[in-house]
Amino acid sequence: MPNPAAPFGVHPTLGIPYSDKSKIAAGLLQLLVGFGAGRFYTGHTNTAVTQLVVCLLGIFVLSWFTCGASVAVVFWTVIDGIILLAQDSTDAQGRILR
Repeated sequence: MPNPAAPFGVHPTLGIPYSDKSKIAAGLLQLLVGFGAGRFYTGHTNTAVTQLVVCLLGIFVLSWFTCGASVAVVFWTVIDGIILLAQDSTDAQGRILR
């Protein structure tokens, strides 16, 4: 009998219900679009807005002074995308991405 509180199933060892959000979609959005798109998708708006602002500042402000700093700022979203794909990441409600 399906559990109405967990329409996408539950994690086999933790028993936590799966999210309606996809881990692959979140990771690819974060890697390919950048600027916090994957975090907006998962509902982590504070992190997403911070990534968006920092990336825009890195591109438009820091690039005038030093290219190295702006490249390092953009790598934050790439590393975050890899983390979304490699770990049991969660959505804003704490449910594991499926």
